[in-house]
Amino acid sequence: MKHKSLITRRKWMALFSSLLLVSAVNPVSAQTKYRRIRTQYIAALAPSDAKSGSGAETWGLWRVDPGPIGVWLRFYKLLQKAGNMAPAGWRFNIDDWWLDENGLIMKAPEFPMPAGKYYVTNGEEHISLLTIDPPNINGEQTWSLSDNKTIANVTHGPCRSTRYTPENASGTCSPIDADIAAFPLKPGEDPPPVEGCKRKKYAVLIVFGKPV
Repeated sequence: MKHKSLITRRKWMALFSSLLLVSAVNPVSAQTKYRRIRTQYIAALAPSDAKSGSGAETWGLWRVDPGPIGVWLRFYKLLQKAGNMAPAGWRFNIDDWWLDENGLIMKAPEFPMPAGKYYVTNGEEHISLLTIDPPNINGEQTWSLSDNKTIANVTHGPCRSTRYTPENASGTCSPIDADIAAFPLKPGEDPPPVEGCKRKKYAVLIVFGKPV
């Protein structure tokens, strides 16, 4: 995420949430009281047309925007020299690392996704109440969206979140092999493959509130 677009997005989200607080036009705000929270982000794995399903235990939560605290790919060697400790205080894991759409190495989200209810949006016209159920005896979690919304409806399109893990032995999947020239990604463009890595793409949902 570019710093300029991040600032704009945060300002927009503040305005968006404020408007919801005083508006009863939207079914979500009309039917349920909620409290606004500092913007968070969910990394979700689900079919784009799904409205509910299982597998939420594979989702993650960023309680803090990972963009501003990320490390640019071109500075990866400096990150290595710093003992894999980012300037913002989070530790880089060579066997489980994340890239955004601008070529920033991001802090990994919190796993598994905490059970609860979250108001989510794509940052534009769609909002929904996302319910993450507690894990069952096997640790599996189900999820559902309200108001007939799909994952695609509440996915923030400009954000891309990609997870890289080794195809084989530990340490064989490195950001040093990533193509810096591929960034920033164009709209709709897939993140680049990296030699020795498995690549998994996550949808990004913006969290702006919780039910009271």
